[in-house]
Amino acid sequence: MACSSEYIDFVCAQLAGTGCVRPKKMFGDWLIYIDEKPIVLTCDNICYVKMLPEIEGLMTDALTAPPYPGAKPHYVLDIEHRKVALQVVKALLPIIPYPKKRSKK
Repeated sequence: MACSSEYIDFVCAQLAGTGCVRPKKMFGDWLIYIDEKPIVLTCDNICYVKMLPEIEGLMTDALTAPPYPGAKPHYVLDIEHRKVALQVVKALLPIIPYPKKRSKK
């Protein structure tokens, strides 16, 4: 089941104030970019973030799961709790790299 447009709107509203929030549909689900960095993956109306040591302390109570079959486990981001979600996103922004530019052939 793909994410609903209402859920994506809610996620973007919850992340407002962290930078320029932009959803992008990818492979049937969505990737939420903040300041052009891929920060939050949304699949089946669930938000996921990469399991990185820099956010381990913020995610001690978070569930972990692969966002899609064959994926590495990610933290499940409780987007309903805006304060914690914003802390996690702000911690990820400095460490998540910008996507590599594709070369045009």
